[in-house]
Amino acid sequence: MKVLLAAINAKYIHSNPAVYSLKAYVAEYGEDVEIVEYTINHREEAILADLYEKNPDVIAFSCYIWNWHFVQPLLRELPKVLPDADLWLGGPEVSYHCEKVTAAFPQIRGIIVGEGEVTFAEILSRYKQAEETGCKAIVFDDIPGLYLPGSGSTGDRKLTDLSEIPFFYHDMSTFENRIVYYESSRGCPFRCSYCLSSIDKSMRLRPLDTVRRELAFFLEKKVPQVKFIDRTFNCNHAHAKASWQFIKENDNGVTNFHFEIAADLIDEEELSILRGMRPGLVQLEIGVQSTNERTICEINRVMDYNKLRRVVEAIESGHNIHVHLDLIAGLPYEDLDSFKKSFDDVYAMRPNQLQLGFLKVLKGAPMYEKAEEYGLAYTDDPPYEVLRTKWLSYADVLALKRIEEMVELYYNSNQFVHTVRYLESLFERPYDLYAALAKEYEEKGYFVQTPARSYRYEILLKFACGIEPESEEVMRELLTFDLYLREKCKSRPSFARDLAPYKEELRAREADKKDHIEVFYHPVWDKDPVKKSETPYYVRFSYGKRDPLTQNAEVTVE
Repeated sequence: MKVLLAAINAKYIHSNPAVYSLKAYVAEYGEDVEIVEYTINHREEAILADLYEKNPDVIAFSCYIWNWHFVQPLLRELPKVLPDADLWLGGPEVSYHCEKVTAAFPQIRGIIVGEGEVTFAEILSRYKQAEETGCKAIVFDDIPGLYLPGSGSTGDRKLTDLSEIPFFYHDMSTFENRIVYYESSRGCPFRCSYCLSSIDKSMRLRPLDTVRRELAFFLEKKVPQVKFIDRTFNCNHAHAKASWQFIKENDNGVTNFHFEIAADLIDEEELSILRGMRPGLVQLEIGVQSTNERTICEINRVMDYNKLRRVVEAIESGHNIHVHLDLIAGLPYEDLDSFKKSFDDVYAMRPNQLQLGFLKVLKGAPMYEKAEEYGLAYTDDPPYEVLRTKWLSYADVLALKRIEEMVELYYNSNQFVHTVRYLESLFERPYDLYAALAKEYEEKGYFVQTPARSYRYEILLKFACGIEPESEEVMRELLTFDLYLREKCKSRPSFARDLAPYKEELRAREADKKDHIEVFYHPVWDKDPVKKSETPYYVRFSYGKRDPLTQNAEVTVE
């Protein structure tokens, strides 16, 4: 018997923890079960050929919104080249509309619904028994947790005790240059209507002793980053505190841990633990989604926004933790004006990253059932993204898409921090700055022909001068400062000052070849960069001493 667990990931750096967990749970079958991972950048015929050459008896596909487009053609072609291989599906993309999937692909053997470890083990035991007895008619309809073509659901599967799920990380060479995912809990206590986690009513935790032992393994191996896939990591205070305390006490100076949290649940003891961590040890992703109270209530979300804001400010004040805040466009009762306010509210918290996402109407989530009530139109194909709502037109969605790109290029890139902060002063509100940038890009055709990173500095200079011509001098210095803050450029940018008149002074000050010294007349590193000095500032950028959180060079004003 040869069984393939097939995953098609969005990027090479990703891995699929689901298939690794399934394989670990059925470790008794050894090499009979093999994991095969591809990416959406592979050609369909290459995946088909690889699967064919492995000549499996069973192929089980892990299905998500990012790979369903790629799995479907394989389901049509594989029976032609591997007619005797049984095809199974699992994952959130197929668990909540099984009848439709089996009607479209009647050739599949079945769908594993929801959690798969125990169900998959029972399926394999039937195949193994059939192999040993020579029986060709294998019966699966008495195994809970399946949906079978022709007969339908076999009933619900009891949720698994997380203490029974094996740790699947051993040989870390498999995950070299890839994100390592870790799960210390399943389920979520909240019922956000856009999220599939709202379906799982049971919150289960992995035993703390087990979590500590497994975190110690990552720390010993000096894994670059461990990304927790818990839906709301800190929903249990004791679990979060113990995990964070262990990470803090056993910090290896290398590993970074990523958590999705609800900031308004953070208490003072947790804040104290977080404040004492090495810069870069942890990063926090916080879903704000909206600051419209009616919207928050309608999507069944529990959030104390004022507390969330205070907690985020407290975390950021320590300058040791990367903070990522999320917004979702397309939620009920959020029109364009309301979203602008949500954007400005979240922007004011100055996160390291601000993700402007768009509502995904996922089958199985409560939002899916209310789509008609909300006037929700969304794409028929994955990722089922919002096109319009009662409150947000398609034109509004397109405008926000352009805003999203500007935020990615000019805010989230962290390449224009001081320049952007100055530009904000030229507009009534932060949203207006990014709307104006989006208009500039549209008029100049930059959305079609994306400018190179180096030219984005030139675009900002022209943009600012078009709004306030007298800002050119300070803008040139701001752009120069931001550029050298990130890197020691091999070639001098066109907008930078000619340093020839300062040649002797710069030579006298130059010490470490890793450093760069630049001349400024405006205090561009300060909150008020406009006031000009009569004498130059000499600013040293030390690339051998970088900020561990931002990776910016250390700056010394001489």
